[in-house]
Amino acid sequence: MASKESTQRRAQRIRRQIKKVAGERLRLTVYRSSKNIYAQVIDDTKGHTVASASTLEKDLKGSLKTGADAAAAAAVGKLVAERAKKAGVKEVVFDRGPYIFHGRVKALADAAREGGLSF
Repeated sequence: MASKESTQRRAQRIRRQIKKVAGERLRLTVYRSSKNIYAQVIDDTKGHTVASASTLEKDLKGSLKTGADAAAAAAVGKLVAERAKKAGVKEVVFDRGPYIFHGRVKALADAAREGGLSF
């Protein structure tokens, strides 16, 4: 298992690469715990969150079997895309953080793309 320091270094390295290519686009970031998944659309220039969603929300929690599978991640991706579009966001850059683009993280990104966000 990776140490906390190496995980933080990996996340910072990914974020640094993303900020180089992002331009004016907002950042869709993912946090994945063992039981839930969270997504936020962040405006780094203003320093605030435009839209967010997670498996802990009441409307999602009741309809999902668990918060720790690809179906839950897809539901969160679709919900965050819907909220971002409502806020006027069309293009984002995807920040996977220290996680490999596979499984739940990929399911969330694919659902957000289907929901109308372009990466």
